[in-house]
Amino acid sequence: MGSQLWTFMFFISAAFNALCLPVESACESDRIVKLPGQPKVSFQQYAGYVTVDEIQGRKLFYYFVEAETNSTSKPLVLWLNGGPGCSSVGIGAFSEHGPFKPNSAGILVNNAYSWNKEANMLYLEAPAGVGFSYSANESFYGSVNDTITANDNFVFLRQWLVKFPEYKKRDLFITGESYAGHYIPQLAQLIVESGSNLSLKGIAIGNPLLEFNTDINGEGDYYWSHGLISDETYHLVNTICNTSQLQRQTDARSLTEACQTVATRLDAEVPRGYINKYDVTSDVCLSDVESQFGSQKLALAASFHPVSSLKSNQGVVTKLTHGESIDLCVQDKTYTYLNRKDVQQAMHAKLVHVPSWGICSIEVGYDLDNLEIPTIGIVGGLVGSGIRVLVYSGDQDSVIPSTGTRTLVDQLAKGMRLNTTVEYKPWFDYDKQVGGWTQVYGENNKLSFATIRGASHMAPFSSPKRSLALFAAFVAGKPLAT
Repeated sequence: MGSQLWTFMFFISAAFNALCLPVESACESDRIVKLPGQPKVSFQQYAGYVTVDEIQGRKLFYYFVEAETNSTSKPLVLWLNGGPGCSSVGIGAFSEHGPFKPNSAGILVNNAYSWNKEANMLYLEAPAGVGFSYSANESFYGSVNDTITANDNFVFLRQWLVKFPEYKKRDLFITGESYAGHYIPQLAQLIVESGSNLSLKGIAIGNPLLEFNTDINGEGDYYWSHGLISDETYHLVNTICNTSQLQRQTDARSLTEACQTVATRLDAEVPRGYINKYDVTSDVCLSDVESQFGSQKLALAASFHPVSSLKSNQGVVTKLTHGESIDLCVQDKTYTYLNRKDVQQAMHAKLVHVPSWGICSIEVGYDLDNLEIPTIGIVGGLVGSGIRVLVYSGDQDSVIPSTGTRTLVDQLAKGMRLNTTVEYKPWFDYDKQVGGWTQVYGENNKLSFATIRGASHMAPFSSPKRSLALFAAFVAGKPLAT
């Protein structure tokens, strides 16, 4: 009996080692034993680095959580936040739809609407210089652009799958928000054109920057239609200096006198720090507004992704929406949590060239010209190649409003001569409430547009239940309940 037991244990050990051998670093070095303050869970977590450029010493940091249940049969989903220059780990994972969110005591609490209920979730901090990702050659930070980011993300994905070969044949989806309207289509295009054996099935992008003028010019209309600005200011926006001109000139630090007049009026009527332009109906996390930015470099990232202040505060902390309690200061708590040494050690993370981890990078000097390169055409190419595309919008975002996004998607469908297969109509969430509105073009949900009612620029943060319902339908290839 003893020898039989020994033989059985030998073969079990050999089988385990055989499984882990090809992914030894993932099985051993990258496995997270437990995050500080973490509740007990049944799924595995990993975090660490993937080298994307050996010569320059460029390494991208990731955080990966298996699906809560049936992880071996569920798809792999890569999530990318925007900015450009904002952290998918700090925003996507710990502030939006990861399995945990930190509280003020530094304890992680379960997220009831985590997306790992439906998929294996991979969060990537890119480009190098964002979050814990870094380049040993610091000169890299001064010349980052969309081409470099897409190439590095592609190399990352291929190398990550070397660490985790069990996901090579798994259905792959790429999701994200904001400036990921550039990141995601460009990465997906590389995957398709490379002829790689990655099983890319679809992309989903929320409140995405797809075409600069259409997206950004919708801001003035949104302000006026929601009662945020006066008729006179609205007239000035339409005749003197529109919001895309304001954005373009602000980026170049060269406001004309006419645009300065319009900007001053907008700041007076939509006061910075007290109205969240990314969620116009929400209260804000009250704190020193200037500490949000840290430097002028961060203003660009703030333009396309809301950046919380870096200090906790008094005042409103939560809001109730659709029966859900939303922590308005979760990014503050995430900043504190991810800057703890014990957390960094548990996640196998390190700080290189920076004194602390940040929600958005002040190191990366992104090429501003890239913002005005349209990606809606790339989206069309993906649809034409058989990649399923969902474009969704939180309808309380004034920065990249749903109206502009809806217009771009509709124009794309018409240009591709895609028939409308689901007319514009409300869809329903888990509670049988109207979750938003949707329209579908082409067979098999080839191209879909959806709004999330009451959601912000960061829809999974402000409307987690409805966002999960939309995400679940997307990865399952099912239409939203109408």
